[in-house]
Order: sequence, then C-alpha cells, then structure tokens
Amino acid sequence: MVKIVPLGGLGEIGLNMMVVEYQNTAVIIDVGLMFPEDDMLGIDIVIPDLSYIRKIRSDIVGIILTHAHEDHIGALPYLLREIKTTVYGTPFTLGVVKRKLEEHGLLPATVFEEINPLKTISLGKLDIEFVRVGHSTIDGVGLAIRTPYGLIVHTGDFKINHTAVDGMITDVNRFAQFGKEGVLALLSDSTNVEQEGYTVSDQIVSQALEKIASGCKGRLIIALFASNVARIQQVVDISQKMGRKIVFNGRSIELTVKLAKELGHIHIPDGVEAEIGQLSSIEKNRVVIVTTGSQGEPMSALARMATGDHKQIKIREDDTVVLSSKFIPGNEKAIAGIINSLYRLGADVIYEKISEIHVSGHAFQEELKLMINLTKPRFFVPIHGEYRHLTHHMRLAESVGIPRQNILFAENGRIIGFDEQGGRLLGTVPTGRILVDGKGIGDISGDVLRERRILSEDGLVIVTMIFDEETGVVMSGPDLVSRGFVSWIETGHLLDDAQCVVLEIVEDVGFDTPGRINIIRSRIQKALRQYFYFTIRRKPIIVPIILEH
Repeated sequence: MVKIVPLGGLGEIGLNMMVVEYQNTAVIIDVGLMFPEDDMLGIDIVIPDLSYIRKIRSDIVGIILTHAHEDHIGALPYLLREIKTTVYGTPFTLGVVKRKLEEHGLLPATVFEEINPLKTISLGKLDIEFVRVGHSTIDGVGLAIRTPYGLIVHTGDFKINHTAVDGMITDVNRFAQFGKEGVLALLSDSTNVEQEGYTVSDQIVSQALEKIASGCKGRLIIALFASNVARIQQVVDISQKMGRKIVFNGRSIELTVKLAKELGHIHIPDGVEAEIGQLSSIEKNRVVIVTTGSQGEPMSALARMATGDHKQIKIREDDTVVLSSKFIPGNEKAIAGIINSLYRLGADVIYEKISEIHVSGHAFQEELKLMINLTKPRFFVPIHGEYRHLTHHMRLAESVGIPRQNILFAENGRIIGFDEQGGRLLGTVPTGRILVDGKGIGDISGDVLRERRILSEDGLVIVTMIFDEETGVVMSGPDLVSRGFVSWIETGHLLDDAQCVVLEIVEDVGFDTPGRINIIRSRIQKALRQYFYFTIRRKPIIVPIILEH
C-alpha cells in the first residue's frame, strides 16, 4: 500500500508537512512552521510534532521542498537535527534554505540536490516529477509521484495566472497531460477556496503601483514580503520608468535580492539601485525604498521607521508608504498600529483595503476547478487549509463531478492509503504542535501557557514564611509581594487581610501534623485564590515559599 501521512497543514494555515510511503521508502514533502497564535504568549514559532518521523527514520530517503515560504521550509533546521537525508529543491528555494541552515550551524552537514521543472528523480521505489507552478514566490513546483498503483499529483501552493511578471506560470499543459495519463489522486491547495472567480492579474498590481508612484511628491516606501521576487522586480521596473533610485532596506529583503540577482531572477539596470547611505543626496521625489515589515513585525525596518527608531530613515510628511501584501489573520492589530503611527508622522499610507496593491498567490475557485478538470483524478484530497477550507474544497470538487465517496477528507495524522482496490482513509499517527521558545524546543507545555496567560491577566502573589524547625512557630512573615496584580496603595487592607488568611491556616494545622509544610502550602494556594476572587474577582497565581530554620 502507498500511504500519505499529513503531519501538518490539514486543519490549519502553516505547518505544512507530509510523508509519502511505500514499503521501505518514505519521502517527506515540505517541513513548515507556523507563527504563534495570540494565546501562545512568549512563543517564537510553532513546528510540527516529529514523533512519527523518528519512528520511520530508517525509511526516509529524502526531503522535497515545493517552495521557499516559511510555512513550507521554516521547520527544516529542527528536522535536520533529528535525521540526516538529502534535501531537494529548486535553485531559489535551496538558496533561501542554505541561508537558514547556515544560521543554525547545519549547512556543512546537509546534502542538497537541485531540481528543476520537468525533471524526474527516483527516490527508493517512487519516481517524482517536478512541475512549474505560479505562486507569490518564485521557483515553486508541484509534484507528480508515480507509484505502483497510479499517479499522485500534489499541486503545491499554486495559482493559474498567465500574466505573471516573472514568467513562472503554472504549467497547465503538463497537468493536462497527467490527466490524459490517468491520475489516481489529486492533492490540491485549499487556501483560497472561499474566493470566487480568478486571482487578480499581476498587471493590475503593476498599474496600481505605477499610479501611486506617479502621484507621489515625496519618497515612496514600499513594504512587502521579502520572498516576493516578482513584486520586487515590478517595483524596480516602475522605479526605472519614473526615474527614481531604488534602495533596499531590511536584512531579509537585502539577502533575497542578492540571491535573486545571482540566479538571474531580478534584473536591475545600471544606475537604478542606490545604497541607503546615499539617501540624503538624492531628491526626495526621486527615491523608492523597498523594505520589510508589511505584517507589523516589531523589529522590522518599517516598524522602526514608524516608531522613529530607524537610524537612517525618518518618516516625513510627504512620504507615501505602501503595504503591498495581504493582512495575514492574527497580524491585523500590529499592522493597524504601524499604519496609525505612520499617519501620526505625516505619511500617507496605502494598503490592500483601499487599493489593489496585492495579488494572492493561491488559486481562487475557478482555478481550483480548472486544476481538477485538467487532471481528472479518480480520488481527490483537499490539503493546505483550515477545516472550513478543506470542507469548501470538498464541496467544490463534488460540484465538478468528483463522487463524494472518492473525496478523501483527512486532517493531520490521518493516514490515506492507496492499493489495487483504490483509496481510503486508514488509522492515525501521532501529530501535534511543538512550541519553540528561545533555545527551548517542546519544553513549553499547555500548563506553562496557562500560567503565562494568568500572569498576563491576573498577575502573581508570592507568600514567604520562615518556621522554627523545632517548634513550628512562625519566625518571619507571612510577607506578601504582588506583581502585575494590584497596587498596594490602591488596595489598602487587601494584602493585610490576606496575611490574616494565611495565619489562620498556620494555626489550624498543628505542629505534629504529618507533612505539615506541604499541607500549609496547598491550603494557602487554595484559600488565597478563593479570597482574592471573592474580594476583587481576580485569580492571580499564588506562590507560597515556606522555609524551616
């Protein structure tokens, strides 16, 4: 049996990771991360649970990366600490990955193999062909996996747009050839299944940006995703046409531009690019600054401009700032904060809600239907999306003729199997989310997050006491100290009364009581929680520190 095991990305946006297995061959497709949700206080990133990977470690023959977005490559350094195998990707994808692995000290020990569209490789008992797909970053590929039971097509992240400025459009002809050959199963991107019609043309974005540039009397500052090489090229072309110098600012965007230029994906004519140190010598209406921070990232270049902390770039009243990207769910508040700060400094701000300055990299409904009609799959598997996206994609597939019994609706951990009898859902494997906090990987549990949430909402009260070891008499305390809870001045007798609650417990637990200290500690926690909730409706964390001397 051929097994497909999703370990992330089915039921959420991000964490994309999947294993394809046949006999003693296992191939991993993408190793993505997810950025923390609002309730994950202090967490840096989230990666997939690798328990199943450890179990099949000896069968893994390679890791295939479909494109260079963090939700597909971001967890790779953590996986490569667990296993050693070859990493396959297109030139740009591998270029981004190598930079990431170098930061983690894993580059020398990693083996890479460059792949390109229409190339086929054999990994164990699976033959895998790579197919060009258009997306919001360059060098993306879908996969055609030939198995003993039929052809499995994995679209990767894609859209079907024939006006892409980078020329990297989805190879609909090759997908149609797969349909003629016969496709056992189609695994298709569900991210934008709720959007009717077709994705907006890249040319519309070019026209909108050019209109903005022509009407801008001061500096034009454009914030975008560093990985969006095609958008960067659009800005370069507009800058040249308008006679403006272009300055790149922000570490990630500077590194991306450097890599893309080396690979021939960005072409900047002589005399168009300038260094940030030259800004003061260039007329303000002859400058375009391309930077990072379109999602409100706190340490990004745009955020530092908005707070006045950027060393070289100070926002002026006649500046125009363009956020040329989609507002990712969860980032709206941070983005709104930056927009408001920029307005306070006198800049004009243009974003997706008021202008068509962004186009999605994920297929809309009509493109998703076209992919199904091109490949004519026997079975259909919606992937890459939250539960509602997968559900809508299932219904969309039904609407174009895929029988309901042939739609394999799976979430993370659910095994999808194919053999002579066809396809079906099997059992499950362990999946989950591993929280990364600093150098700690997986050491933050749900209990810790709950404590952090309580600390952020209700604060902390520490009770310290010292007992005489021989007599059990209180030698010092109880002293109560609160942090993030209440002000001593404002509460007056609140903490004084809490001391009385503690002393009553001490008197009630006799000196000869077995395990007296532990009993007192436990009763203090319970009693103070009840007392504070009764008096001011708050539930701070109670930390009793009891010593014997």
